Amino acid sequence: MAEGLEVLVSDREGGAGRPQPGAFDAVVDQAAGVLIAVGRMTSAEAWDVLRETSMRTDIKLRHVAELLVEWGRTGALCADIRTELDRQLAQRRPAPGL
Repeated sequence: MAEGLEVLVSDREGGAGRPQPGAFDAVVDQAAGVLIAVGRMTSAEAWDVLRETSMRTDIKLRHVAELLVEWGRTGALCADIRTELDRQLAQRRPAPGL
């Protein structure tokens, strides 16, 4: 699974949607689970949040995933990831009253 972010991003951009099972390693799946629970989102939305957070913070996807899994366990998350994650989650919240 050490194919790198480029393969995952190219799979995603290729119109295939979420990469096939097995394309994610366990830590990325776990991070998606944290986002699904915290953000009340679908797995596709969680993938988008992971990818966007990685790109906007210039931190490798797998490392973002590791940090999010640790956050789920300890509640500690570095400021740059937290800021971007807050922004990503705010973009995906439904408007009040909907």
